[in-house]
Amino acid sequence: MSEPARKLTLYSRPGCHLCDELLDELLPLLGPNVRVEKVDVDASVALERRYGLRIPVLAAGDVELSSYPLDRERVRRYLESL
Repeated sequence: MSEPARKLTLYSRPGCHLCDELLDELLPLLGPNVRVEKVDVDASVALERRYGLRIPVLAAGDVELSSYPLDRERVRRYLESL
């Protein structure tokens, strides 16, 4: 029986080159059961207020794992804990 998929959330906005760079660095770290959902912060007033210019922000649930540049060690530790 396979493991359930795990989800990370990447808060970003269209045209954000730093968001694309962070995602490019992140993808090789992910296992087959981990997916990334990109969320456009401009689609929600609450998200825009929360993240504003801080994007990209990578989160696991309510826990912020990294912004730019990618904190590879913290992400690795989180993924190993799954």
